[in-house]
Amino acid sequence: MRLSRFFLPILKENPKEAEIVSHRLMLRAGMIRQEAAGIYAWLPLGFKVLQKIEQIVREEQNRAGALELLMPTLQLADLWRESGRYDAYGPEMLRITDRHKRELLYGPTNEEMITEIFRAYVKSYKSLPLNLYHIQWKFRDEQRPRFGVMRGREFLMKDAYSFDLDEAGARRAYNKMFVAYLRTFARMGLKAIPMRAETGPIGGDLSHEFIVLAETGESGVFCNSDVLDLPIPPDDVDYDGDLTPIIKQWTSVYAATEDVHDAARFEREVPSEKRVNTRGIEVGQIFYFGTKYSDTMKALVAGPDGAEVPIHGGSYGVGVSRLVGAIIEACHDDAGIKWPEAVAPFKAAILNLKQGDAAVDAACEKLHADLRAKGVDVLYDDTDQRAGAKFAAADLIGVPWQILVGPKGLAEGKVEIKRRSDGARENLTLDDALVKIAG
Repeated sequence: MRLSRFFLPILKENPKEAEIVSHRLMLRAGMIRQEAAGIYAWLPLGFKVLQKIEQIVREEQNRAGALELLMPTLQLADLWRESGRYDAYGPEMLRITDRHKRELLYGPTNEEMITEIFRAYVKSYKSLPLNLYHIQWKFRDEQRPRFGVMRGREFLMKDAYSFDLDEAGARRAYNKMFVAYLRTFARMGLKAIPMRAETGPIGGDLSHEFIVLAETGESGVFCNSDVLDLPIPPDDVDYDGDLTPIIKQWTSVYAATEDVHDAARFEREVPSEKRVNTRGIEVGQIFYFGTKYSDTMKALVAGPDGAEVPIHGGSYGVGVSRLVGAIIEACHDDAGIKWPEAVAPFKAAILNLKQGDAAVDAACEKLHADLRAKGVDVLYDDTDQRAGAKFAAADLIGVPWQILVGPKGLAEGKVEIKRRSDGARENLTLDDALVKIAG
């Protein structure tokens, strides 16, 4: 992609309304634009990152055996009345009346709708277990939307819903999502710690929040520092096997949000030098809620003996749009964003340091064409900006690799490669640079 043909409205000054790093950098880097309080348009650079994150989430859900569908953003109020949550949910729910006076709501979550879909089609235990998920926009009318996409009113979520015959099956489904979440966040370059948490309006008695430690986080958290060094399950983890050892390894080390924190246990179990008390950003949460929705909404299946029984359910959310902000909070410096390669909008940026110089232009064009031919998503800064402005823009948007092409280096047959994560630099021939970036 040529920068001269790309829409990248970079801001030179820090926006006054941005209180935290991720909000400030997303606005400055031309990733988002605020359209209303807590509601953002995703501009091309931001949308590319959002799509990369969404695809990782999708791949790991599919790997764990979940099946993707898509549910609408608007839901009938009667479904929520059936579950008893319509009046209980509170003012965060956006309630709507259509021209026929039907009461609707803009979905903040989808437990009711997925239960209604399930009960319409699944009648026997032979169709279980089942896990259905979608990636869809949600709306919660936050009283004080702030921190950009970290606490917006409209947001992109992955929510999955499991259906099992009994509690044992439901806990196996819970364990699959627990492991899938560990893998999902690790692939994005994040250390997300599963912490015991309150279930809130979702219900049930078992829940874990996946928390990225950050001083700008909205949650107070307590944990044993040993949890930071636990291994992530590998690519070939057997989701149909016994995942209990992995779950025990991660849950036996103290980690809890402030809502369920047990101070006495924390002091008893965690040596003083390993006690971590900080703040964190929630990027996902999983719940087992038993028969809460199947009881009220009559989601019944025939068991092995023919008798109808309510299914046991769980729900599993990932804040896809929130993850963009969380990754920036964890991966930045004073110059800008430092994207992990897996979620970067572009893998490499070619900086033409003397636009109009025949040799430099030719070298940049060749690199651009060769990298694209090898499947590398590359941004070519072919504008007539000064070199300093190009350096600043490349650092701000956080592309993992920068290829600096100038007449002095080319005179020696070399270009300079800069790694954004640590600033490391080396001079390479064009062929070696191609191998370095394309892998």
